[in-house]
Amino acid sequence: MEKVWLASYPKGVPAEIDIHEYSSIGALFDEGVRKYGSRAAYVNMGRQITYKELEEYSSRFAAYLQGELKLPKGARIALMMPNVLQYPVCLWGALRAGYAVVNCNPLYTPRELEHQLKDSGADVIVVLENFAATLQEVVAHVPLKKVVVARLGDMLGGLKGTLVNLVVKHVKKMVPPWNLPGHVSFNEALALGGKHTLQPVTVTHDDIAFLQYTGGTTGVAKGAVLLHRCIIANLQQAHAWVKPFLNEGRETIVTALPLYHIFSLTANCLTFFKLGATNILITNPRDIPGFVKELRKNRFTAITGVNTLFNALLNHPDFAKLDFSQLRCTLGGGMAVQKAVAEKWRKVTGKPLVEAYGLTETSPAVTINPLDLPAFNGSIGLPVPSTEIAIRDDDGVNQGVGKPGELCVKGPQVMAGYYKRPDETAKVMTEDGYLKTGDIAVVDEHGFVRIVDRKKDMILVSGFNVYPNEVEDAVMTHPGVLEVAAIGVPDERAGEAVKIFVVRKDPSLTAEALIAHCRSNLTGYKVPRHVEFRTELPKTNVGKILRRALRDEAVKKAA
Repeated sequence: MEKVWLASYPKGVPAEIDIHEYSSIGALFDEGVRKYGSRAAYVNMGRQITYKELEEYSSRFAAYLQGELKLPKGARIALMMPNVLQYPVCLWGALRAGYAVVNCNPLYTPRELEHQLKDSGADVIVVLENFAATLQEVVAHVPLKKVVVARLGDMLGGLKGTLVNLVVKHVKKMVPPWNLPGHVSFNEALALGGKHTLQPVTVTHDDIAFLQYTGGTTGVAKGAVLLHRCIIANLQQAHAWVKPFLNEGRETIVTALPLYHIFSLTANCLTFFKLGATNILITNPRDIPGFVKELRKNRFTAITGVNTLFNALLNHPDFAKLDFSQLRCTLGGGMAVQKAVAEKWRKVTGKPLVEAYGLTETSPAVTINPLDLPAFNGSIGLPVPSTEIAIRDDDGVNQGVGKPGELCVKGPQVMAGYYKRPDETAKVMTEDGYLKTGDIAVVDEHGFVRIVDRKKDMILVSGFNVYPNEVEDAVMTHPGVLEVAAIGVPDERAGEAVKIFVVRKDPSLTAEALIAHCRSNLTGYKVPRHVEFRTELPKTNVGKILRRALRDEAVKKAA
């Protein structure tokens, strides 16, 4: 397909990026420390750590892995934490020492966590104490060599840290009982690391930086292999896009999306590190009153999020009272940005809400709208530098301007493949090097891309992927279920919600019993919010359940 979008690039954005500026993510880190050493790198719960302090803490953690645990280069380090200061310390420490990071959602059920730890071959996990009970259920069945347990107040220092840990555990009762024999505390790991010196490791573009897990049409979570090259390319692409609008060493970005999510990881944690920004880490963005109160304390210049988060903020009475005079960049991704939300955001803040698009498999950015977009246009933007896209039909034939087809992506940010899954990799990679996204899109004459439908049956709940097969598999383990189909239905709060259609084996089975069963087998956002019982489900002539027919029915009912 002709690269018609090049003429539409925002002023100052190059068509190509230099992937060789950094030999590894660690080289980016070293540059950031040299340039911004005394500047605050991360702020959380009233405590800030500078770029220089981050170097010290991450060196200790890396030296612990090297010197105490004797882990070789390439070992897998799993991180199971929300947005707390311990996360960037462990992240940067692991990457600097040549280890591969395996991000784990703290809300995983034991079944989900066990699969990911086994599949990745994780050697070490750092888990926040609040979620240690989940790890306890599977720790005997996974190949971990060491467990490091962090507490919420560990990085807050002195009396404040002690008080926070006591309140969280004994007053708010946020820490379920747990027992992990042989574990070490986060602070103990740092202390042990302080007895060693971080040894230099040669890390190249071809080394694995992240095994970033994502679902699939089979319902089995797969690890996207993101090399240092992939991540460096994408942060260079994102940096080139935002650089004309932002000031290095002077930005303050609000990080409410969890850093274990690929969007926040690359955009906030890495790209804004290159910009010398201060990251305001929001540990619990669901607490909107607390979130707004935190925003009031900081004159932020940038914020990223998903549509539902922006909508929740806009509907809080105190949000409109904040000072938006310094705000220069609001980026929405993870799910479609709704026109009503974007228009209200501009009305309240005076600044545009810009939509971007990406995938775990593309590290993640594929397209971004110009940051100075005059009005919401309903598109996902223009391809980022050094990125080619194609719109293809089912036979792989390129489609012209305005004609729908599957969006395919080629660029240095595309993953190396799915970890240990050559069969699954082959399904999404074309012979000419394009990644098939599974999304149906059109490109207009100016190069702007619009998503018109999803080819896959994936459901987007608050920006998180939910795959019907996984939900159906969990439901089918209930002895009272004969058949089930899962679809996504519109939801004002989450964008989409999971609905299941069930044929009962046990006539006395209730919706409440099924939802309770799902809660014990699925992460919260995957649990069905709607249950409909039927005597039969629509099927093809070979017996395959027709989810699309059920979706079409749901759309007609909602109309």
